Amino acid sequence: MSAPAKTFFGYPRWFGTLFVVDMWERFSFYGLLAILYLYLVAAPAEGGLGMGAQDAAALLGIYMALVFMASLPGGWVSDRILGPRRATLWGGAAIACGHTVLAVPWDLSLYPGLGLVVVGTGLVKPSMAAMVGRMFEGRPERREAAFSVFYVSIQVSALFAPLVTGYAAERIDWHLGFGLAAVGMAVGLVHYVVGLRGLGDVGARPGDPLPPGRGRAVAGRVLLWGGAPLAVLAALTATGVLSARHVLMLVGVGVLVVPVVYCTRLIRGRREGGERVRLGAFVWMLVASAVFWMLFAQGPALLNLFALESVDRSVGGFEVPASWFQSAQPLFLLLLAPLFAALWIRMGARVGPAAKFAVGLLFGGAAFALMARAALGAESAPVSPWWLLAVYLLLVVGELAVAPVGLSLASQVAPRGLDGQVLGAFWLFAATGAALGGQFARLSSVVGETFYYLGLGAAGLVVALALAMARRGLETRLSAGSAAAAPVESAN
Repeated sequence: MSAPAKTFFGYPRWFGTLFVVDMWERFSFYGLLAILYLYLVAAPAEGGLGMGAQDAAALLGIYMALVFMASLPGGWVSDRILGPRRATLWGGAAIACGHTVLAVPWDLSLYPGLGLVVVGTGLVKPSMAAMVGRMFEGRPERREAAFSVFYVSIQVSALFAPLVTGYAAERIDWHLGFGLAAVGMAVGLVHYVVGLRGLGDVGARPGDPLPPGRGRAVAGRVLLWGGAPLAVLAALTATGVLSARHVLMLVGVGVLVVPVVYCTRLIRGRREGGERVRLGAFVWMLVASAVFWMLFAQGPALLNLFALESVDRSVGGFEVPASWFQSAQPLFLLLLAPLFAALWIRMGARVGPAAKFAVGLLFGGAAFALMARAALGAESAPVSPWWLLAVYLLLVVGELAVAPVGLSLASQVAPRGLDGQVLGAFWLFAATGAALGGQFARLSSVVGETFYYLGLGAAGLVVALALAMARRGLETRLSAGSAAAAPVESAN
């Protein structure tokens, strides 16, 4: 009798390899995210760039948007050229190089460093998710549970990364914090290379490879439609014709236009009727998710600034670094993710993704209604940190009802061989939400923080109500033409 195969908490060993790699990749990402905004607004005398609060929020929103948006071409490259396994390797290497560039104490290293991180993350995100999604093909409840467990790898990193990079950046040197993020990604790459043999055939080949001879034609189009516009923008910026703010505005417009164009082409492609219906319903789910990500984008920006300026951070004579509050969200996620994974299995098909999204938006809206109350109190004196912690707790409940469920739904509705591209669409709408969140942050200086947060809360609650009212039709369309022809959600 052969010995039982070793597993990683009940999953295949290759799942454990991906878990650890993603954990370190997320360490580098969240380590950077925790300190980037604070670095942008810090005075030059303190080693920062001295950028205005609203401009810094807009830049951070565009950066987050591009990180998400890069999953679109990254998913295509994974599906058609590299395959998920090699895309993850090359993407991780680009991320490590980007953080290394940011660690160089030179103001001009900011944009090249962020650019490399964006490119690398665009390859890694859809590739990792595609490998996990195919593992549970045809078992949506188990797939949602697996994505929730996989989400833990993100939160372990997001918990410790701000503590490590935040202390180094705020108390020693900003570029040391960036350097520690580079070390984290390097560790993840080493682990991935060591564990490659255990992956077997998972992600070894592209799901929909390019026909022979098409590579040169694709490269030419990329240079024409991508490289040429970038070169023109770079030249106009270098000569002073365009300012950095103008470039960011152009990028922001692109982030809003690309989802419409992409989803139109995706739905009108040569797909079966059932596939069109499922993808069309999925787009409406993505629009709702974009509103949640708009709320989420406030955390590393304005909520980070609120922690710095308006929260009493003194604990026993020690002033807690503002960036440490970025660890609250992942801590709550680690505590709640197993409960949500068990909850989705227990509920089964009785509660579908549209209903779960509605709950997520409801909690997201409630978080910013509470934030408005905290901002009102902060007008007279620094407020207790419990206000901000409660806001993060509500956001976490919303995130657990949107992010892993949305990733699982993308795998469910994706036509075979297009997993990476549909998963890329999920992150594309997350990009739209992040960009809108960064641009809307400018309103906080016009209407005041209290009314700004009230507006965000109202947006979340309105979309939650719309989803709740439309959920039955959405659930039916999301299941159209699938093996399980019945609606995803039974009557509630």
